[in-house]
Order: sequence, then C-alpha cells, then structure tokens
Amino acid sequence: MNAKEMVLEALKNSTKPMKTQDIMLKTGLDKKEVEKAIKELKSEGLIESPKRCFYTAK
Repeated sequence: MNAKEMVLEALKNSTKPMKTQDIMLKTGLDKKEVEKAIKELKSEGLIESPKRCFYTAK
C-alpha cells in the first residue's frame, strides 16, 4: 500500500475530519509524505477540506 492509499484509508475510517498530524500518527508516515498524498488526493477529487488544515474523504 502506498502513502496515498494509506492516507485515503485513514480518512475513510475516521468519523471526523483529520489534521495532518492525526494522519501522520494513524499511518506512521512522515509529514512530507502525508502532505504530498493530501495534495494528490485533493487534485484527484477524492478528499476535501471542510475547514483549513482539516481533511476528510468524499
């Protein structure tokens, strides 16, 4: 499973929007990997940001 899949999975399994820090703890990935995955997932329309610095799966 790559970083993007791990981030998406963590967001899908969460009941509330997550911050980058929460995703890092959940996946064990470092900040740069999580931020890159978030950027890619947002551009693909798979996740959204309901408020600044919080992310959730669509």
